[in-house]
Amino acid sequence: MLRVGIIGATGYTGEELISILLKNPKVKITYLARQQDVKENIDKIFPKFFKKISLPCQKFNLPKALELCDLLFLALPHTTSMEIAPSLLKNNKIVIDLSADYRLKDVNVYQAWYCKVHKDSLNLKNAVYGLPELYKEKIKKAKLIANPGCYPTAAILAIAPVLEAGLIDKNNIIIDAKSGVSGTGKKLSADLIFSEVNENFKAYKVNEHQHAPEINQVLSDLAKEKIETTFVPHLVPMYRGILETIYLKLKKKINLEAVTRIYKNFYKNEPFVRILEANLPETKFVAGTNYCDLGFKLDQKKNLLIAVSAIDNLIKGASGQAVQNMNILSGFKETEGLL
Repeated sequence: MLRVGIIGATGYTGEELISILLKNPKVKITYLARQQDVKENIDKIFPKFFKKISLPCQKFNLPKALELCDLLFLALPHTTSMEIAPSLLKNNKIVIDLSADYRLKDVNVYQAWYCKVHKDSLNLKNAVYGLPELYKEKIKKAKLIANPGCYPTAAILAIAPVLEAGLIDKNNIIIDAKSGVSGTGKKLSADLIFSEVNENFKAYKVNEHQHAPEINQVLSDLAKEKIETTFVPHLVPMYRGILETIYLKLKKKINLEAVTRIYKNFYKNEPFVRILEANLPETKFVAGTNYCDLGFKLDQKKNLLIAVSAIDNLIKGASGQAVQNMNILSGFKETEGLL
């Protein structure tokens, strides 16, 4: 039985992690921590867990975490995980970080986008980017997983097959992305209160979002050359879900059946990617699941492939993918507790 802890258990992703892990017979949740210096049982914080789990949740305590856990999820705000992960790794604990702290390999890029000097460049070098559909073999051997961001997960999965096949113009990738409000995390902000979000739909951080360099890094790694995408995120008045419409200029003529075959072949062994043919993806198809749904339209006149990608930002975009990574590196069935 794998003993797991969650640091940052009271946020949206922490709550989601608890829900998912309770369905996994291979693990036992043995430790919960929060940022506030308040001790409460988790079923008091989240009554939904009443008679399911009643562990105390309190401020992080390193000796207790080391004693009680084999693997720890860090469901913490960006720039916080790098303060905690080194001590856990030094004591041979496996760490799956859901923040951005170990995703960007260049510390200068990290500082530019997150406005803070990276404090753990040593472990950053060994961190594995936890997108199972692309890096499964590396994940199996990892001690530190950088769980991908939600927007990048949906974008990269939609682009990778045709990028690797050499079908698209690498300099002309446009990602139009929409997310529910939970993607911003559980924080107080005037522009996120109900009366501001409800009955509203807006673009934000246009081509300036912190997930852009993450998307570009992975696509550049796949293409073996530098790629700069155009990434435009939007906030929609719903709790969860991401839908991305991605515009890809094709380098040669191809029909939709051939495109579909490329995607199906690329993801033929991946249990959480679904290629839709009868419908285009919708957020309601993936809500509450670890699936990424992909669908396509082809504009033959413009030689343009329009790829549509949908995920649940809190599951495949965060906690579900983190558990998927845990399953892979622990030698469990990849789908354990996720179907």
